Amino acid sequence: MPGIWETHMNFSLRGRSLVKAMAVMLALALPTALAITSADARVGGGFSSGSRGSRTFSAPPSTSTAPGTTTPFNRTYSQPGSTAPTGGGLFNRPGGSMLRGLAAGFIGAGLFGLLFGGGLFGGLGGLSSILGLILQIVLVVFLVRMAMSWWQRRHTPQAAYAGAGAGSGPQPSYRSGLGFGLGANNAPLEIQPADYESFERLLGDIQAAWSNEDVAKLHTLATPEMVAYFEKDLAENRARNVVNKTSNVKLLQGDLAEAWREDVTDYATVAMRFALTDKTVDRNTGAIVAGGEQPSEGTEVWTFARRPGSNWELSAIQQTN
Repeated sequence: MPGIWETHMNFSLRGRSLVKAMAVMLALALPTALAITSADARVGGGFSSGSRGSRTFSAPPSTSTAPGTTTPFNRTYSQPGSTAPTGGGLFNRPGGSMLRGLAAGFIGAGLFGLLFGGGLFGGLGGLSSILGLILQIVLVVFLVRMAMSWWQRRHTPQAAYAGAGAGSGPQPSYRSGLGFGLGANNAPLEIQPADYESFERLLGDIQAAWSNEDVAKLHTLATPEMVAYFEKDLAENRARNVVNKTSNVKLLQGDLAEAWREDVTDYATVAMRFALTDKTVDRNTGAIVAGGEQPSEGTEVWTFARRPGSNWELSAIQQTN
């Protein structure tokens, strides 16, 4: 009969082997999980991107379609101090590369420390290292989020958004055959039914060009600034060896938030609630890695721009809260 110490040692070794195996699985799965999350499906990547002329840093009025607020732009040419598109998201904003490196270093050090017997960051040992792994990853994410929040407050003109929509409740509208509410049009620039048709058509055409990775087509549908963001997002998808496919796009409800003219350029900002099938698949096998075949819904605020002799083109996409 083995002694109590031998039994305890065998249990400890088995437990340590189990922990090491789980650490290996987490180390392998973590990059994939992060990649799938950052893909964020449909065109625009879940960011607020683009420019709204002189109103870029003013929140558009709320509407019955989007009664809440829009998120500030985290990718825009108009952002003070920015001369090129900047990334969005937790690890893709200014300073994101530094935070990305810190997070990867902390998590990587913990996982491999656990793997080779030192415990996560030299902390808890044995089976309790699993709890240490979870707690310390949560701590790292919390600290990174706090740092990003501080950075954004210093570098994003949030004050321009504060109170910009104050007193701008949902505007009255009636449903048209196009899915847009036309009664909200009290802006200086008159928007006609043909314009709403263009907005609805652009919603579908841009999603289709995005799915086909047709950059040339996107150049005919959106401003050069927006195409630059699309190209960046498509390149990131290719680097992850995935492709995002959206189909069956249907406008469910839409309202005009505001429309105006600056010099010779017309702008129209509209809130749109739409349905679509949204999935991200492996580029080689076609296997679904995010999303699925079931339709989903989204509500976004799109701004369109039109110059003399030209058609409407997408100038900005803003996410809603």
